[in-house]
Amino acid sequence: MSDRKHILVVEDEVHLAVGIRFNLEAEGYRATAVGDGATALKMLRDENADIDMVVLDLMLPGMSGYEVCEAMREAGLDIPVLILSARTLTEDRTRGFNVGADQYLTKPFDLDELISRVNNLLLLYDRRAKGKAAHQSERKQYRLGRAEIDFEHFLATVDDEEIHLTQLEWKLLDYFVTNEGRVIPRNELLEEVWDMPGSISTRAVDQFIRRLRKIFEEDSSQPRHFLTIRDMGYRFVRDPDSDGGSTS
Repeated sequence: MSDRKHILVVEDEVHLAVGIRFNLEAEGYRATAVGDGATALKMLRDENADIDMVVLDLMLPGMSGYEVCEAMREAGLDIPVLILSARTLTEDRTRGFNVGADQYLTKPFDLDELISRVNNLLLLYDRRAKGKAAHQSERKQYRLGRAEIDFEHFLATVDDEEIHLTQLEWKLLDYFVTNEGRVIPRNELLEEVWDMPGSISTRAVDQFIRRLRKIFEEDSSQPRHFLTIRDMGYRFVRDPDSDGGSTS
């Protein structure tokens, strides 16, 4: 088996797929290009294909990139996904993140930026895997109010009912738990969780925090765990009764 990372490019524009594959191979990666979602999923489910990352177009024949990404995450495939799309609306980006994408790059794009994002995502996943091994022994089973959270196996229940979290929701939740008690600025969440520039204007952070509140808070309109600190950022509190902090 090769030590080189294997990247699957899912793109139906042949000239673009060939160009991306050529540039990835020039960077030392193995790259395979396919033109539709069904073929991509077949490869991803084949353990012998050994795919480390997916570069995924949204407008594909047969099934959309959204559907491909969602199917990947539902199957438990924990590899980075970089979406490529000519769609520039905020709701398109949000939908991409909701189905489990890690980053979203709009067409036309600069190949140097694409390569940089690929490099950074692969490094991020490698670091996360190493870091997870270091602290999982401390909190394989994590209690949050009415919820039981298993960070090792990505399982969560609220009042003994299993709930589904997307990849980004797990990532955001893990970042809050790791930084419990600390006020986290919005730009830090964008950079560390979404791997996006902290200066970008997006409501993705607010939307995802509202989702976590809806899942884990007894009353999402009066949050006690996922707090907004006005003009500063967000703060996670595991035990509000002993914390003594206040929200704004």
